[in-house]
Amino acid sequence: MQILLIRHGESEADIMNVHEGRADFPLTELGRKQVRLMAEKVKHEYPPHFIFSSTLKRANETAKMLADKVGCPIQFEDDLMEQNNGVLAGLSFEEAKKYPIPRNLKLHERIEGGESAIEFRMRIENVFSKIISSSIQERIAIVTHGGVINCLLRSFFKMPVNKEFGFKSGDTAIHSIEISQNGRAVNFLNNISHLDALQKGVI
Repeated sequence: MQILLIRHGESEADIMNVHEGRADFPLTELGRKQVRLMAEKVKHEYPPHFIFSSTLKRANETAKMLADKVGCPIQFEDDLMEQNNGVLAGLSFEEAKKYPIPRNLKLHERIEGGESAIEFRMRIENVFSKIISSSIQERIAIVTHGGVINCLLRSFFKMPVNKEFGFKSGDTAIHSIEISQNGRAVNFLNNISHLDALQKGVI
């Protein structure tokens, strides 16, 4: 089975300079352009047969646009939402100074009202296992968030729960991994080549 991990497009939080996480902001107009370009690439190069998506607006909208382009069904999963950042969600970076994050926040500790790194990892591993075990398609897509993709890839590579090493995801980045009887494989990570023309101002 081939699994596409796709990050949502630019959201309003990105241009407002606020903490996002569980705050539910929609895509910007630029974000929608990014998604259209991503969807075109996915349709022609590796169209999924089924899409799973986070329920947060920025991912939800991305997934719906992709599904419309490709012509496949979507299933929304609350457990694909970004890590719960508690009281920081939606706050400006200035406002967030009222709730300083401890410099040595331990893996089992939470930001006020949030989710610890260990809880986040367990949630993502559980939902990924559920998706894989219930899917019979040859290729699926998971539309979600940068933190979720980072967590999922760390789990995929059987890496420990820590912050010493991570995987970046640009807006509408596409990652491709595979699971088969022969084991696990990576095809590519953080592919944003579909945005080249947009970044150069050609379109």
